[in-house]
This record gives sequence, C-alpha cells and structure tokens, in this order.
Amino acid sequence: MNFDIKTTNLKKLSAWAGLIGSALFVAIFLVEGWLRPGYNLLSMYVSALALGPRGWIQILNFLVFGTLLFLFTRGIAVEFPDGKASRGGLFLLTILSIGYFLSGPFVMDPMNTPLDQASVHGTIHGILGGIVFLLMPISIFVYWRRFRIDPRWQSIQGWTLALGIICAAADILFTAMSKSSSLQIAFVNWFGLIQRSVIIPFMVWIFVFAVAMLKQNQQSQ
Repeated sequence: MNFDIKTTNLKKLSAWAGLIGSALFVAIFLVEGWLRPGYNLLSMYVSALALGPRGWIQILNFLVFGTLLFLFTRGIAVEFPDGKASRGGLFLLTILSIGYFLSGPFVMDPMNTPLDQASVHGTIHGILGGIVFLLMPISIFVYWRRFRIDPRWQSIQGWTLALGIICAAADILFTAMSKSSSLQIAFVNWFGLIQRSVIIPFMVWIFVFAVAMLKQNQQSQ
C-alpha cells in the first residue's frame, strides 16, 4: 500500500512538472521576446534571448525546463514500465531534458557569426540544438505508436499525431533552411517563426501528455 502511494505521488508530481515546465518555457520566451528591446520574434532564434544583459532570463528558462522535463520522464518511466515507448521513448525524452538543460550555460553565438569565428560554447550549443531538434518530433511519434494501441491513452493519440506532423514538417523546413543558402535568403525574416513552429508543438504535446497523466492518476485513486 505504501509503495502504491509513493508511485501515485511520483506520477502526480512528475505530471505537474511536465505541465508547468512546458507552459512556463513557452510563456517566458514569448513574453521576453516581446519585451526585449531590439529583439525580433519573427526573425531571431529563441536561444538569442540568452545573449546580452538580460540573457540570464533565458539561460534560467533553459535550466528550469530541462530539470522539469527530466522530472516528467521519471513519472513516464513508472507509467510505462514495459511495451512500446517504455525504453526508446524514455531515452529520447531524457536526452531532450539534458539537451535543454545544457543549452542554458552553453550560450549560442550571435546570429550570423561565421563558422571559423564560432566560440566553444557556441559550437556546443549548436550541437545540442541539432540533437534537440532532431529528437523532438521523433519522440512524439514514438509515443504516438503507444497511444494508438493503448486503450487508456487513445484519447490523446489524435493530438499527438497532429502535433507530431506539425513539429516534423517545421523541423524539416528548419533543417533544410540551415543547409541551403538560397532558403536562408528566402526565409531570412522568418527564422524565429519557423524555429518556434518546431518548439511550440512539442511543448503543447508535453502539456497534453502531462494533463492526460494527471487524469490517469486521478482515475486510479
């Protein structure tokens, strides 16, 4: 009985971590981007908010979200001890939590910095960003495979599929843009919007996932 109570409390705490973490992360980078003098939400990356005198706000945002996402994964490990996504999905979300956390202290270089002038911390940030953006849509689809066959989770399979498609489509465009000079010229004024079109659907999915976990927790009590 004591073990069941501890398990229930862990899942509840973890769900709240996912819910609060995803909502807070998006809210902070949107509000800070709106208020920051000289910052353009449409053309500049989220990570660019970590630069300058007020950069500590976004750095802390990365650190807090990475920590809360990791806590969320602990509840997921309990919720899905076996079956589809029990190992692969957990591994992906754990890597994502670490990637987001480390993106805080390893601040990006200013946008348009030539590769031969990149700093060590900027290079590490770029590598972390590449991993994070690759794994966000993949992790959604990994869990979608579980949700569509698990009766307890089928209620969010539609949300998961839709958000996964949006996240993946934006990610493909974002990746192609980073590798093509012609696309960079064409979308130079929309870098920030396209990047947010990858991040926000992933955060909405984490939020929906966390809400569903809270409901599952309430029903099991």
